[in-house]
Amino acid sequence: MKKFNWIFLMLLLALAPALQSCDDDDEYVIFYPASSWDWATVHATGGGGYYLDGDNYGTIVPIQTTIPWYRPVDGQRVVAYFDPLANIEGGVQVNVKGIQDVLTKSVETMTAENEAEYGNDPIVIYEGDMWLGGKYLNLIFKQSLPASEKHRISLVQNKVDTSSSVSADDGEEGTSGDETEGGNVELDADGYVNLELRYNTYNDVTNQATWGFVSYNLEDFYPTDESGSAEMKGFKVKIHSKENGEGVIVVLDLDHPVGVPEKAKEVHEVSSFVR
Repeated sequence: MKKFNWIFLMLLLALAPALQSCDDDDEYVIFYPASSWDWATVHATGGGGYYLDGDNYGTIVPIQTTIPWYRPVDGQRVVAYFDPLANIEGGVQVNVKGIQDVLTKSVETMTAENEAEYGNDPIVIYEGDMWLGGKYLNLIFKQSLPASEKHRISLVQNKVDTSSSVSADDGEEGTSGDETEGGNVELDADGYVNLELRYNTYNDVTNQATWGFVSYNLEDFYPTDESGSAEMKGFKVKIHSKENGEGVIVVLDLDHPVGVPEKAKEVHEVSSFVR
């Protein structure tokens, strides 16, 4: 009987990765030790194939994997855990050990008609936990867990009050605009795109807290030619800080991006309680 129990236990341990490969939100977690990690964007190639565009490593090509059940979604931001196997031009070939989805969103337009939807509840963001990578604004924040409804966290262009930036079409001195796929990019007099982070708890909070992770696609805001690159300096993001009040501005420079914080690899330890 003891021998049977021991064999049964070994079988359960062997099956554990497959049995626990994903949760209800189809988010994939790490089960195997990995020597490296990176925030990355998924590029699906069809038939279940994919490669990753890593913020630090460049092109990440899986040639081995311990998570064959992973289903790639094109454009999804992830934290990937892997062992590098060989360097290639512009990247690396790897053995993928785990992939965790990161909430991936676009920049939205906030108007007087929809401003209430975005809320403006205070949020906790520590210094260095907002950074640019892969033409995304990446964010780690601390939130109170909701009792029932997921909170909403949004990066918006504020069209309710546009006094801080003027379109290039207006032709005013000290402003400029660059054509992108998304239209005219509005820069302030210092050469920055002004955005706002809006957080809506829906008045549904508990006494428990956890970390949240999100990436916002900024590709349409990036200059498409060298002349535009000279004019655009980066992004200014206004937040309602729980510790420092409203109107706090976080400056993110294209030339001097903040490094990825070490705790950014721990996204697999939490579930998403925001949308």
